[in-house]
Amino acid sequence: MKQPVLILPGYLGSGPAHWQSWFERQLPEARRVEGIAWQAPQLGRWAGRVGDAIDRADGPVWLVAHSFGCLAGVIAASIRPERVAGALLVAPADPERFAEAGFRQRDESSIARWLYDTRLACPSLVVASTNDPWMNFASAAYWADRWGSRLHCLGAVGHINVDSGFGPWPDGLAMLRAMQAAQGSFLVGEVLDAASFS
Repeated sequence: MKQPVLILPGYLGSGPAHWQSWFERQLPEARRVEGIAWQAPQLGRWAGRVGDAIDRADGPVWLVAHSFGCLAGVIAASIRPERVAGALLVAPADPERFAEAGFRQRDESSIARWLYDTRLACPSLVVASTNDPWMNFASAAYWADRWGSRLHCLGAVGHINVDSGFGPWPDGLAMLRAMQAAQGSFLVGEVLDAASFS
Protein backbone atom coordinates (compact mmCIF):
# COMPACT_ATOMS: atom_id res chain seq x y z
CA MET A 1 0.00 0.00 0.00
CA LYS A 2 1.32 3.43 -0.95
CA GLN A 3 2.02 5.93 1.78
CA PRO A 4 -0.39 8.88 2.00
CA VAL A 5 0.60 12.15 0.36
CA LEU A 6 -0.59 15.37 1.97
CA ILE A 7 -0.86 18.40 -0.32
CA LEU A 8 -0.20 21.65 1.52
CA PRO A 9 -0.80 24.81 -0.55
CA GLY A 10 0.50 28.26 0.25
CA TYR A 11 -1.11 31.65 0.75
CA LEU A 12 -4.49 31.85 -1.05
CA GLY A 13 -4.43 28.12 -1.73
CA SER A 14 -3.80 26.28 -5.00
CA GLY A 15 -6.47 26.51 -7.68
CA PRO A 16 -7.44 23.78 -10.15
CA ALA A 17 -4.71 24.76 -12.64
CA HIS A 18 -1.90 24.66 -10.03
CA TRP A 19 0.64 21.84 -10.10
CA GLN A 20 -0.45 20.74 -6.60
CA SER A 21 -3.99 20.18 -7.88
CA TRP A 22 -2.50 18.28 -10.83
CA PHE A 23 -0.52 16.13 -8.36
CA GLU A 24 -3.78 15.30 -6.58
CA ARG A 25 -5.28 14.07 -9.83
CA GLN A 26 -2.20 11.94 -10.57
CA LEU A 27 -1.82 10.37 -7.13
CA PRO A 28 -4.77 8.39 -5.74
CA GLU A 29 -3.08 8.42 -2.32
CA ALA A 30 -2.94 12.25 -2.25
CA ARG A 31 -5.31 14.55 -0.42
CA ARG A 32 -5.23 18.23 0.44
CA VAL A 33 -4.92 19.35 4.04
CA GLU A 34 -8.27 20.84 5.03
CA GLY A 35 -9.48 23.38 7.54
CA ILE A 36 -6.91 26.06 6.74
CA ALA A 37 -7.90 29.67 6.07
CA TRP A 38 -5.70 30.06 2.99
CA GLN A 39 -6.08 33.86 2.97
CA ALA A 40 -4.71 34.15 6.55
CA PRO A 41 -1.05 33.02 6.72
CA GLN A 42 -0.80 32.25 10.45
CA LEU A 43 1.95 29.72 11.03
CA GLY A 44 0.69 28.31 14.33
CA ARG A 45 -2.81 27.61 13.01
CA TRP A 46 -1.59 26.18 9.71
CA ALA A 47 0.99 23.93 11.40
CA GLY A 48 -1.71 22.70 13.80
CA ARG A 49 -3.98 21.69 10.90
CA VAL A 50 -1.11 19.98 9.11
CA GLY A 51 -0.26 18.15 12.32
CA ASP A 52 -3.85 16.99 12.69
CA ALA A 53 -3.83 15.65 9.13
CA ILE A 54 -0.54 13.83 9.73
CA ASP A 55 -1.87 12.29 12.94
CA ARG A 56 -5.08 11.08 11.23
CA ALA A 57 -3.26 9.44 8.31
CA ASP A 58 -2.77 5.70 8.03
CA GLY A 59 0.97 5.46 8.53
CA PRO A 60 3.80 7.88 7.74
CA VAL A 61 2.97 10.56 5.16
CA TRP A 62 4.73 12.44 2.41
CA LEU A 63 4.30 16.21 2.49
CA VAL A 64 4.07 18.13 -0.77
CA ALA A 65 4.12 21.80 0.21
CA HIS A 66 4.28 25.11 -1.62
CA SER A 67 5.21 28.61 -0.43
CA PHE A 68 3.89 29.41 3.09
CA GLY A 69 2.68 25.83 3.28
CA CYS A 70 6.34 24.75 3.40
CA LEU A 71 6.81 26.63 6.68
CA ALA A 72 3.76 25.00 8.24
CA GLY A 73 4.87 21.61 6.96
CA VAL A 74 8.36 21.99 8.43
CA ILE A 75 6.96 22.87 11.86
CA ALA A 76 4.42 20.02 11.85
CA ALA A 77 6.96 17.45 10.59
CA SER A 78 9.58 18.43 13.17
CA ILE A 79 7.14 17.78 16.02
CA ARG A 80 6.24 14.25 14.88
CA PRO A 81 9.30 12.89 13.02
CA GLU A 82 8.14 9.28 13.14
CA ARG A 83 4.94 10.18 11.25
CA VAL A 84 6.55 11.88 8.21
CA ALA A 85 8.28 9.79 5.56
CA GLY A 86 9.55 12.76 3.57
CA ALA A 87 8.84 16.28 2.34
CA LEU A 88 8.95 18.01 -1.02
CA LEU A 89 9.16 21.73 -0.19
CA VAL A 90 8.62 23.86 -3.28
CA ALA A 91 9.33 27.60 -3.40
CA PRO A 92 9.21 28.21 0.36
CA ALA A 93 8.07 31.66 1.45
CA ASP A 94 10.57 33.72 3.42
CA PRO A 95 9.67 33.51 7.13
CA GLU A 96 11.07 37.01 7.60
CA ARG A 97 8.03 38.33 5.71
CA PHE A 98 5.57 37.00 8.28
CA ALA A 99 4.67 37.63 11.91
CA GLU A 100 2.60 35.43 14.20
CA ALA A 101 -0.70 36.98 13.06
CA GLY A 102 0.08 37.07 9.32
CA PHE A 103 2.04 39.45 7.11
CA ARG A 104 4.73 41.21 9.10
CA GLN A 105 4.45 44.89 9.88
CA ARG A 106 7.55 47.01 10.42
CA ASP A 107 7.49 46.84 14.23
CA GLU A 108 6.72 43.12 14.52
CA SER A 109 9.14 40.26 15.00
CA SER A 110 9.15 37.58 12.32
CA ILE A 111 8.30 33.91 12.63
CA ALA A 112 11.84 33.03 11.52
CA ARG A 113 12.79 32.35 15.15
CA TRP A 114 10.32 29.43 15.17
CA LEU A 115 12.15 27.80 12.26
CA TYR A 116 15.84 28.34 13.06
CA ASP A 117 16.32 25.07 14.96
CA THR A 118 13.71 23.04 13.12
CA ARG A 119 15.82 20.30 11.57
CA LEU A 120 13.82 17.63 9.79
CA ALA A 121 14.46 13.99 10.60
CA CYS A 122 12.90 12.82 7.32
CA PRO A 123 14.33 13.09 3.79
CA SER A 124 13.42 16.50 2.38
CA LEU A 125 14.04 18.44 -0.79
CA VAL A 126 13.73 22.20 -1.17
CA VAL A 127 13.03 23.17 -4.79
CA ALA A 128 13.82 26.84 -5.37
CA SER A 129 14.07 29.49 -8.07
CA THR A 130 16.67 32.19 -8.55
CA ASN A 131 14.05 34.91 -9.10
CA ASP A 132 11.28 33.91 -6.70
CA PRO A 133 9.58 37.08 -5.39
CA TRP A 134 8.69 35.33 -2.12
CA MET A 135 12.22 34.13 -1.24
CA ASN A 136 15.57 34.86 -2.85
CA PHE A 137 17.78 31.89 -3.68
CA ALA A 138 20.40 32.66 -1.04
CA SER A 139 17.69 32.58 1.64
CA ALA A 140 16.27 29.35 0.20
CA ALA A 141 19.73 27.79 0.46
CA TYR A 142 20.07 29.03 4.05
CA TRP A 143 16.74 27.54 5.11
CA ALA A 144 17.38 24.27 3.28
CA ASP A 145 20.59 23.96 5.29
CA ARG A 146 18.81 24.78 8.58
CA TRP A 147 16.15 22.16 7.87
CA GLY A 148 18.66 19.51 6.75
CA SER A 149 17.16 19.44 3.27
CA ARG A 150 18.73 18.91 -0.11
CA LEU A 151 18.41 21.92 -2.39
CA HIS A 152 17.48 21.83 -6.06
CA CYS A 153 17.61 24.98 -8.19
CA LEU A 154 15.21 25.20 -11.13
CA GLY A 155 16.76 28.42 -12.43
CA ALA A 156 14.85 31.66 -13.02
CA VAL A 157 11.28 30.31 -12.92
CA GLY A 158 9.52 32.66 -10.52
CA HIS A 159 7.41 31.31 -7.66
CA ILE A 160 6.89 27.88 -9.24
CA ASN A 161 3.14 28.41 -9.53
CA VAL A 162 0.52 28.85 -12.25
CA ASP A 163 1.61 32.43 -12.95
CA SER A 164 5.12 31.21 -13.74
CA GLY A 165 3.92 28.34 -15.94
CA PHE A 166 3.64 25.47 -13.48
CA GLY A 167 0.33 23.75 -14.10
CA PRO A 168 0.95 20.08 -14.89
CA TRP A 169 4.50 19.47 -13.62
CA PRO A 170 5.80 16.00 -14.55
CA ASP A 171 9.35 16.86 -13.43
CA GLY A 172 8.09 17.74 -9.95
CA LEU A 173 6.12 14.52 -9.74
CA ALA A 174 9.24 12.64 -10.83
CA MET A 175 11.16 14.30 -7.96
CA LEU A 176 8.58 13.09 -5.47
CA ARG A 177 8.57 9.57 -6.90
CA ALA A 178 12.38 9.45 -6.87
CA MET A 179 12.40 10.47 -3.21
CA GLN A 180 9.83 7.79 -2.40
CA ALA A 181 11.78 5.14 -4.31
CA ALA A 182 15.00 6.10 -2.51
CA GLN A 183 13.40 6.11 0.94
CA GLY A 184 16.06 5.27 3.49
CA SER A 185 18.96 6.19 1.18
CA PHE A 186 18.11 9.81 0.27
CA LEU A 187 20.99 12.08 1.24
CA VAL A 188 20.25 15.19 3.27
CA GLY A 189 21.87 18.61 3.28
CA GLU A 190 23.37 18.49 -0.20
CA VAL A 191 23.17 21.46 -2.56
CA LEU A 192 22.35 20.06 -6.01
CA ASP A 193 23.19 23.18 -7.99
CA ALA A 194 25.84 25.13 -6.13
CA ALA A 195 26.73 27.12 -9.27
CA SER A 196 23.44 29.00 -8.97
CA PHE A 197 24.07 29.99 -5.38
CA SER A 198 25.04 33.66 -5.21
